[in-house]
Amino acid sequence: MDAAVWRMANGGGAGCWLCALLCAWLWGPSCALCPEGCQCAWESRTVLCVDAGLHEVPEDLPADTVSLHLERNLIRRLPEHAFSELLHLQDLHLSHNRIDSLASGALRHLSPELRLLDLSHNQLRQATREEFGATRAKTRLYHNPWHCDCVLQELVQTLNLEPETVNGIVCESSARSAAGEGSRWEEPAAGSHAGHPLVKLLDAGINFCSMQRKTTDVAMLVTMFVWFFMVIVYVVYYVRQNQAEARRHLEYLKSLPSPKKAPTETDTLSTGF
Repeated sequence: MDAAVWRMANGGGAGCWLCALLCAWLWGPSCALCPEGCQCAWESRTVLCVDAGLHEVPEDLPADTVSLHLERNLIRRLPEHAFSELLHLQDLHLSHNRIDSLASGALRHLSPELRLLDLSHNQLRQATREEFGATRAKTRLYHNPWHCDCVLQELVQTLNLEPETVNGIVCESSARSAAGEGSRWEEPAAGSHAGHPLVKLLDAGINFCSMQRKTTDVAMLVTMFVWFFMVIVYVVYYVRQNQAEARRHLEYLKSLPSPKKAPTETDTLSTGF
């Protein structure tokens, strides 16, 4: 059945009309024609766009797609709301592309029914928890040139990573880290973790977030010191200005002529005698 539908979906003329009629009969108003370069198995609601030379995610994907295969294409970026219309999506395969960035809403709007998210074999160096949203799908991130830092550490500790692939999340480069309590590692130099699986580094006690927190604390202390110093300088300046104003005012008062005494009644009588 699926093979026949594929032939009709990718054929011309009468085949397309038959596909549309059959699709309308099976799926009703939610039906859409298969995107160009893809094959659609309507009964299983699977869309296959494997090795199709695609540079971006197709925009005309059937809304009822359950399984979407976009492996082995030339996709570089996942735009925002790329999959927001696929409310029943359960499997999303994006491996073997050239994806190097994720828009903030590209994965946050994935269906809550999503079971598998495959981003392996791409060009991702950095990604944040916010970009993945609240998905609990089993996730594959291996074979990407990751820059290991606190952001990536928080990401892998949040996602539901596929256990058999976690050792494939290897540091292409790394930020300077701090060894945790009881760590078997000495304080490493920046970038010394290249080539090591991130999960093994974390298990060994490496904490990429400790140094970031220390740096943040130092920055806050420096900021507070500068602010306090500026306040002290302002107070000293204000006091000195007031003292200078007070001296000028006093000197001005001293420079005024003394007021003449008004003649009293006694003085008048003395003058009369």
